[in-house]
Amino acid sequence: MDRARQHEAVRMTKDEEDLLVIGPHAFRSRLFLGTGKYPSVDVQRKAIEASGAEVITFAVRRIDLERNDGSRGASGVLEGVDLSRHHLLPNTAGAKTAEEAMRLARLAKASGLSSMIKVEIIGDERTLLPDPVETLKATEALVQEGFIVLAYTSDDPILAKRLEAAGAHAVMPGAAPIGSGLGILNPYAIRLIVESVRVPVIVDAGLGAPSDVALALELGADAVLLNTAVAEAGDPVRMAEAMRHATIAGRMARLAGRMPKRAHASASSPAEGMLA
Repeated sequence: MDRARQHEAVRMTKDEEDLLVIGPHAFRSRLFLGTGKYPSVDVQRKAIEASGAEVITFAVRRIDLERNDGSRGASGVLEGVDLSRHHLLPNTAGAKTAEEAMRLARLAKASGLSSMIKVEIIGDERTLLPDPVETLKATEALVQEGFIVLAYTSDDPILAKRLEAAGAHAVMPGAAPIGSGLGILNPYAIRLIVESVRVPVIVDAGLGAPSDVALALELGADAVLLNTAVAEAGDPVRMAEAMRHATIAGRMARLAGRMPKRAHASASSPAEGMLA
């Protein structure tokens, strides 16, 4: 059994159900969905429903944590989100240092939103690429404080291993720059990350089409996180449903095992036993 299949075996539960396990949490859906950029609250609500996503992510900075009327924010970020059916994943978008990210994570936890946090620390305003040093620093500190940390990172396999060693419960390599829709620019790097770590790998940022999502799962990623690809589609609700099917298809293909690639043709009907 090669290393990729060994890691796949670790990820598979003994249950008949193929669950995604992150820390103490188990999810059926392998599609995480963001809450930004939708044309309306109603479209966002319908897209979430169509996607089948169980985990909904949002920026802590966009939530009014001072409100006490149960709405958790005046901006509409969580309006239409059924909190009894969806698990919230606050993220630290907007943070530029480990200290800022840690402060946002603590605010989210203290406000009762979630102890599961996506650590996102941007190191460059033009490319919106993550800062590896600050991300590693924040991950290590938050894990020690009892957070379930999902670390947004570049597609660097060495950094993914360092984040795992720091205690990250999942690593989230970007497929391409945030919001670009360019798809998976370096499939080889994603495959290396899958082979290198034992924690879940969630491909995040840059996916634009259902084919990108299917490829991510076929490469061995455990899940994907989408926002712009759905929210900026011509029909976000229909695209959300397409992404749902692509996630399922990609995962099934990975577990089934694709045929090997060959340099030459191979007849689909064997010559043995054929009449002359």
